[in-house]
Amino acid sequence: MHAWPTPYIPALPSTRGAETPPTLLDTGSGDRVQPVDGTDAGLYVCGITPYDATHIGHAATYVTFDVLLRTWRDAGLRTTLVSNVTDVDDPLLERAAATGVDWRDLAAEQIALFGRDMTALGVIPPDLYLGVVETVPQVADAVEAMLASGAAYRVPVDPAESVVDGDTLGDVYADLSRDDAFGTVAHLVRAQQLDLFAERGGDPSRPGKRDPLDPLLWRRERPGEPAWDAGTLGRGRPGWHVECAVISRAGLGDRIHVQGGGSDLLFPHHEMTSSHVRMLGGQAAVVNVHAALVAYEGEKMSKSLGNLVLVSRLVASGVDPMAVRVALLAHHHGAEWEWFDADLAAATTRLERWREAVSGNGGPDATDMLVEIRAALRDDLDTPRALAAVDAWAERAVTESALSDVDVVEGAPGVVARALDALLGVRI
Repeated sequence: MHAWPTPYIPALPSTRGAETPPTLLDTGSGDRVQPVDGTDAGLYVCGITPYDATHIGHAATYVTFDVLLRTWRDAGLRTTLVSNVTDVDDPLLERAAATGVDWRDLAAEQIALFGRDMTALGVIPPDLYLGVVETVPQVADAVEAMLASGAAYRVPVDPAESVVDGDTLGDVYADLSRDDAFGTVAHLVRAQQLDLFAERGGDPSRPGKRDPLDPLLWRRERPGEPAWDAGTLGRGRPGWHVECAVISRAGLGDRIHVQGGGSDLLFPHHEMTSSHVRMLGGQAAVVNVHAALVAYEGEKMSKSLGNLVLVSRLVASGVDPMAVRVALLAHHHGAEWEWFDADLAAATTRLERWREAVSGNGGPDATDMLVEIRAALRDDLDTPRALAAVDAWAERAVTESALSDVDVVEGAPGVVARALDALLGVRI
C-alpha cells in the first residue's frame, strides 16, 4: 500500500541534551520508561479503519507519534515506523452496506482522504504501510501456526450462518490461557476487561469459546461477507487484533520499542495484539503509549451527534493546516481535552506571531530556546512546554526588534524556523 509523501526535515545544530532519547509514560503500568536500548528505534502505530474521514481526535493521535518519531531522529536514532490499515472489518462493512457503497470503494476513498490529511498536517509516513487485504496470506499463516502450537482452537459455526453445508472447520479463537503474560499491558481487573471487551468489538457471549475474553483470529465466510481462501482455515477473513501482531512483526521483528494509538486501543486491542505476538514467538512492545481522547465542547465526538471536527473540512474552508497542528500540539497527548473553536483561533494567532518573529534576518539568540524544546520533548513529549519556549523567543524577537542596544544574532530566526519544522512539524 502506498503512503503519502515524506516531508523534508531540516537539520538542527547540536545543543546540550540533543542526543538523549525521550522517556515516555507507559499507559498501562504508569511507569516512565526510555524504551530504546541501542541506535535503532521501532514504532508501531495502529492505523485507521477506513469508513469515515479523519477528525481532530484521529489527527491528535498521529501528530503525537509523528513528534515521537521526530524526537527520536533528532537524538540520532535510526527509526522505523510501521502502520496498518484495517481495510476489511465489521465497521467498514456496516458503513458500506448502510450507504450502498461497495466496501472496497469506500475503503479506497477514505484511505486516500486520510493520506491527504496527513500530508496537510506534515505527518511523516510509515516506512511500511500495509492493509489487511494485502496481508491475508501472512495472517492465515500466523493463525495456522497458533493452531499447530495449541495457542488457538476452533469454534463451530452456526449452520444457519454457514455458506458451506456440513462445514466443520469453524472460526478460530486464541486461547488466552496459553499466555501467562496476558493482562500485563493494561493492568485491568477481569470485570473491567469483560466490560471493555464487550464494548469494543469483542464477543464474550459467543457459544463454544473456552473463555469469554478469547479473541477471534479467523472468521469463516458468512453470506454476503468478503472472504479469502486460506488453506486449512477455509475461506474467511482475519480477526481484528491478529492483523497488527502480524504486520508489526513483519516490519519490526522483535524490536517493537513503542506500540501506539488512541487511548481506546489500550484494551482490548493492544492487550490482545501483544498476546498474539508472544504466542507467535516474538517479544511484545517495550512500551505502550496512547493519545488521550478528544471531546468537542463538552461532548464525545461522534458521527451520530453530528459534531465531528474533520481535518479535511477545516482545510477546505481555508484554515491553515499548520494552525490545526499547532492547536493539537497545545495539549499534552496524555491528558483528555476538549476542542473548542477558540482553540483554532488561538493557534492561528500564535502561528502569525511566530511568523512575524522569524521574518527578519536576525533576532535573539535561539540556543536556549532549542535546548528547552528538546528538553520538553524528551520529557514524555511535552509539546505545550515546547510551544511555550517558542512563544518566549518570539515575544523577545518582536518586542526587541526596534531596540538599538539589544544583541542580535544573525540567522537566529532561521534556527527557530528549522526547529519548529524538524521537531514539531510546524512549517512557518
